[in-house]
Amino acid sequence: MKELQNILQTFEQTKNSDQSIALATLVKAQGSTYRRPGARMLMTSGGKMVGSLSGGCLEGDVFEQAQGVMTSGKPIVVEYDTMSDEDIIWGLGLGCNGIVQIMIERIKPENSFNPLTFLSDCIRYRRLGVLATVFQVEGEIKNQIGTRLILYPDGRVESNIPDTDLVTQIRDDAQNALKNSRSLINTYPLLIGKAEVFIEFIQPPLPLIIFGAGHDVLPLVRLAQELGWYVTVVDNRQANVTRERFKCAEHVILCPPEKVCDRVHLNHRTIAVVMTHNYLHDLELLKTLLPSPVQYLGIIGPKSRTETLLQDLPEEITPTEQQRQRLYSPIGLDIGGDTPEEIALSIVAEIQAVIRNRTGESLRNRLRPIHDRSIK
Repeated sequence: MKELQNILQTFEQTKNSDQSIALATLVKAQGSTYRRPGARMLMTSGGKMVGSLSGGCLEGDVFEQAQGVMTSGKPIVVEYDTMSDEDIIWGLGLGCNGIVQIMIERIKPENSFNPLTFLSDCIRYRRLGVLATVFQVEGEIKNQIGTRLILYPDGRVESNIPDTDLVTQIRDDAQNALKNSRSLINTYPLLIGKAEVFIEFIQPPLPLIIFGAGHDVLPLVRLAQELGWYVTVVDNRQANVTRERFKCAEHVILCPPEKVCDRVHLNHRTIAVVMTHNYLHDLELLKTLLPSPVQYLGIIGPKSRTETLLQDLPEEITPTEQQRQRLYSPIGLDIGGDTPEEIALSIVAEIQAVIRNRTGESLRNRLRPIHDRSIK
């Protein structure tokens, strides 16, 4: 998410200049590849490159290809095959054992179907959406590479794809992608050809709310910000919870524990981390956080302390099994963390594992592929 934020920031800084802008999007991947569909890189005629599509192997050639696209204005799709055993591929000896297709297009800020404008709105207004992009066409059909369908969370659809039958098919799959929070790639057979479409589920930055403003919260805020998460710090101590102290946080809220439900928005995407180090405050916070729909609730401190907190809750807030499954205490992965920075790393790593439905174990013990093969 941080990478996308940097791309959008560069776009905003450049769009009113006399420079041309090109966007490269990884739209399809097969086999083992460094990045997956949805990876992007922004390039300008002035030589700036923001984002990445590989481990650094392909970016130079993509930039060269983009020069022609910025001149012609015509989108292209370039395929890079790194599955060969020969070391002469691209002169770099990549050996990644994968194939990627990258769409390169010139970006015109005034174009209402400019993908960066839609992505920027999703982040700015913190809303979900689906961006469906035609990246391959075959046969004598009127559809073109780079045409799109946009689905908003309220169900509204906008499209510049000329084939109405194709629009109908993509719309149905886009709605499923939004419902299932999942991207996909589909091939659509048409009367006189076919079209391949990357249907991308877009979500805003992960909302992380940290309850507590002690010195150990500072590295957690910094690390979460580096990942592009949307960080809010809540505390009832006026001297601690200040904008100057937490410059990296989006919001800093002075609020007593019993008023939290009135000051913060908790939904099914929210990550809640309790770090007040105050037993009574934690108990009050649990009365709000446990029944809430947050997807992750972490509490710093030993397991025995958390069990006592749960026992001291009022009878009407007896935690269900589902609520206990969302509760992580002691918080963080077992990496031997001791300093505030190490503890912050273990917390962020556990949150990342939970939201991606991973175990957090060493990759060398993983028998399945690292990346989700449902997006090919």
